[in-house]
Amino acid sequence: MHTFPRFTVEVPVLSVGSGPSDYEELGSYVNALRRPQGLHLTLLHVGVLEAFSQDVADWTKGITSTAEATRRTVAWLQALPVLGGFSGSAERLIVLGGGSVCALEVDVPRRVHDYQVSLVQALHELLDELLVDNVDDFILGSRALGFRYPRWTPHIAVGRPKTRGGGRREIRPLAVDFGESRIRNRRFLPDAGAG
Repeated sequence: MHTFPRFTVEVPVLSVGSGPSDYEELGSYVNALRRPQGLHLTLLHVGVLEAFSQDVADWTKGITSTAEATRRTVAWLQALPVLGGFSGSAERLIVLGGGSVCALEVDVPRRVHDYQVSLVQALHELLDELLVDNVDDFILGSRALGFRYPRWTPHIAVGRPKTRGGGRREIRPLAVDFGESRIRNRRFLPDAGAG
């Protein structure tokens, strides 16, 4: 079975705490602690490109084709400005995804929040160009985009919660360093000139 790559705008985690043991301590709170090498903070989830383009074509009743939506979305992703690296801190674990994901809630600098807001505004502009009407309704209804929460909560998924029921758990404060923003799975983007 072929699985299509999911595209997100994210920042990689460079370090958590002052050494590996600081991150490994989180294993006492979560099951299946993720490897530190793959940790990231998602700024904007675009999802599977084919599904997003199909959502646009369906919403516009074919006025915007899937090929046109794909071409413009790829060009849009590749033109997004890069957010420089930054540092944040985490003092609590939260449960997301209907109780299936345990994450570090991260306090990040104001410029990171501003950048994330600019990404959502840029997404609105892209959808306007793709002739999507009622853009807010589309964003909330698109299965590809998967927007479930009205407010962005900066977080790093670290594993599965040990107990059901959600909530927050205070932890010892941890410094978190992040690299510059990138497009996850960028190498799988089709040529923007195609189609």
